[in-house]
Amino acid sequence: MAAPLDTEQPAALSLELLPTDPLLLILSFLDYRDLVSCCYLNRRLNQLSSHDPLWKRHCKKYWLISEEEKSRQNQGWKAIFISTYADLGRYIQYYATLKKAWDDLEKYLGQWCPRMIGSLKESVKEEDLDAVEAQIHCKLPDDYRCSFRIHNGQKLVVPGLMGSMALSNHYRSEDLLDIDTAAGGFQQRPGLKQCLPLTFCIHTGLSQYMALESVEGRNKYEIFYQCPDQMARNPSAIVMFITGTSYFEWFTSYVNKVVTGGYPIIRDQIFRYVHDKDCVATTGDITVSVSTSFLPELSSVHPPHYFFTYRIRIEMSKDALPEKACQLDSRYWRITNAKGDVEEVQGPGVVGEFPIISPGRVYEYTSCTTFSTTSGYMEGYYTFHCLYYKDRFFNVTIPRFHMVCPTFKVSTA
Repeated sequence: MAAPLDTEQPAALSLELLPTDPLLLILSFLDYRDLVSCCYLNRRLNQLSSHDPLWKRHCKKYWLISEEEKSRQNQGWKAIFISTYADLGRYIQYYATLKKAWDDLEKYLGQWCPRMIGSLKESVKEEDLDAVEAQIHCKLPDDYRCSFRIHNGQKLVVPGLMGSMALSNHYRSEDLLDIDTAAGGFQQRPGLKQCLPLTFCIHTGLSQYMALESVEGRNKYEIFYQCPDQMARNPSAIVMFITGTSYFEWFTSYVNKVVTGGYPIIRDQIFRYVHDKDCVATTGDITVSVSTSFLPELSSVHPPHYFFTYRIRIEMSKDALPEKACQLDSRYWRITNAKGDVEEVQGPGVVGEFPIISPGRVYEYTSCTTFSTTSGYMEGYYTFHCLYYKDRFFNVTIPRFHMVCPTFKVSTA
């Protein structure tokens, strides 16, 4: 006979019977939202999700809380996460990235531009930002608010945190405005309606603005330099050179450029020259590299007049023989605009100087050019003579470098 079938069902697996360690491992992969939800499912999960080490990862990921900071606060990881969330929770998608950007910037400034550190202002409180919104009758974007919960911009000093630019007769240095100064410059006039200034240059009066609403042809939270339309009869008609699509993108991309060495430090200031790594040419022992920058404050769309500055670095290899020392005699430029029109320029020296280049020595200078088109390029060569063999002349290639105006749009005011 066949053995009788065992119809007894296995006992249901209870959460209470599962071992603790595997459950904690599973919970360690959950985001903070899901971890909080587990607290409300049953008593066991409530106890497990309150396991303090589970919250260490979230404190570090979202609030950049270190072990040292935890020791100073003398609280558990979960308590720190909850208290920080109560204060900064609305900014959780921005805070870690912006805090790291500020920390990296401060560290970099401490090494290369220490006097700029003293111009940074402490953070503001939520009620300060709420008061500004009430004053201007407009909402501030959360990424902007979050940044000012970390640092309230800077004092109106020179040099400015947002970069400098200098020519022989022109100087610009932009400060990052604190919240009260920015609110005082909030615009409601036609052409700049509902625009908040982010930066200000004491010397030129130049500002970068952020649009708080989509009006007059702007996208909401777009950042731009304003330029008067000199050919329009309406004084409120302006052209906007776009510099960012949001505060978060605008600020973090600028900081990344600074801390990675993308902008040169000159006389304890950040100079906003952009260097193309391919824009380098070596002739014998001499290397020439070029960085460029667009100057909106000296440019115009109507009539078309686009102003660029460039900085050239001439360096002789330190391994060159001493008899390779030479002096620059003249320059030759071939300048081509976007239409293909060519202009040739030749003259003695550079910016009135005749620099001597010897092994290991670097010579740098700044000059400028304008185009009637939104882009163009330059290339050419320098003529040198040897100091040891004065009758020996040779040319050094200047690499082709392109200059392009930023995207711009015309206000519909």
